[in-house]
Amino acid sequence: QVHVAESGGGLVQAGGSLRLSCAASGRTSSASAMAWFRQAPGKERESVALRGWSGSSVYYADSVKGRFTISGEGAKNTVYLQMNSLKPEDTAVYYCGADCRNYPPRCDWWGRGTQVTVSS
Repeated sequence: QVHVAESGGGLVQAGGSLRLSCAASGRTSSASAMAWFRQAPGKERESVALRGWSGSSVYYADSVKGRFTISGEGAKNTVYLQMNSLKPEDTAVYYCGADCRNYPPRCDWWGRGTQVTVSS
């Protein structure tokens, strides 16, 4: 069993910044990727960013490229999402995933999510 916990969501004005944090504990697969997904009301969950275990490979959705940065430490099963220049359309519940793959984007373990609300 793997426990995933996110933190750092909140309310911010458009143009502002937030930093999300995530830690996974338990029997994660060795050298596995971690990722951030989000789900807006009435929409499907979508991939936002993925980081390989070593950090040498990262993936971003086109909608966040240049604004969001994923980072973390594979050995500690931690991942962060620095979100800058936030837009109202970034409003969603953000989920952290562990033991993830990118083609197609999916994860075996999920946190409960943290709400991010961007006001215009």
